[in-house]
Amino acid sequence: MLTCQNIAQVRAQVSQWKRQGETVAFIPTMGNLHLGHITLVKEAIKRADHVVVSIFVNPMQFGKNEDLDAYPRTLEADKAALVDAGAELLFTPTPELIYPKGMDKQTFVEVPAISDELCGASRPGHFRGVATIVCKLLNIVQPDIALFGKKDFQQLMVITTMVEDLSMPVEIVGVDTIREDSGLAMSSRNGYLSEQQKQQAAALKQAMDTMANDIKQGQSIAQVIAQAEQQLIQAGFKLDYLSVRNANNLYQATAEDKELVILAAAFMGKTRLIDNLVFSR
Repeated sequence: MLTCQNIAQVRAQVSQWKRQGETVAFIPTMGNLHLGHITLVKEAIKRADHVVVSIFVNPMQFGKNEDLDAYPRTLEADKAALVDAGAELLFTPTPELIYPKGMDKQTFVEVPAISDELCGASRPGHFRGVATIVCKLLNIVQPDIALFGKKDFQQLMVITTMVEDLSMPVEIVGVDTIREDSGLAMSSRNGYLSEQQKQQAAALKQAMDTMANDIKQGQSIAQVIAQAEQQLIQAGFKLDYLSVRNANNLYQATAEDKELVILAAAFMGKTRLIDNLVFSR
């Protein structure tokens, strides 16, 4: 696996592959890789001739009181996992390379409306940081397809909308969430949880499963949310939000909507976890 910190080097390798008529898949990550990331690599191998992965802990998407400095950085272990999975190029830029003028003078990308609610409301500026770095990385790598996990459902919608709105020549592919045996969605932040907290955190998926079933059975969304909030509080969570939305546009769900998504963000101790469940009624 080729490891690059240089934009020109990445572009030269991708250009060489494309001149040979071969396709390129790209997976942007912040490192501290787990099975969910490796699943993205394996899916990418099925869809393209070559797989490029980036590892960059993006300061623009972290708020002032968030865990940028504490975010786990495990580059050597990540490299070994990517080699085993079959990635061919790893791009590991520095903040100075990505934001040479500093973030205050950096041109940014903002996807309106969809970025302002849910995680966007809880983390002001977060999706501006996500959209900007993904746009920049897509411009650097210029892949045919880019893959993202569906666990970050709102993020996936922000990126898909950005790519459509800006007519970017890349296919965005969402890949199903990988879960622990307990049902807990795999996340780099799970490493902050104690074993007991991990067991408690499994209640998030259980609550969403119950919510989806109750809504399908005809219970009102407001009633279902209220019941689930109590269930999660009793399980030890401090809720950020729990919401049921139209799965196609993230508007508040109405009685007429058939394709729905439950979106949740909640703290277990100091660790903020997110999850979602898409279903039809």
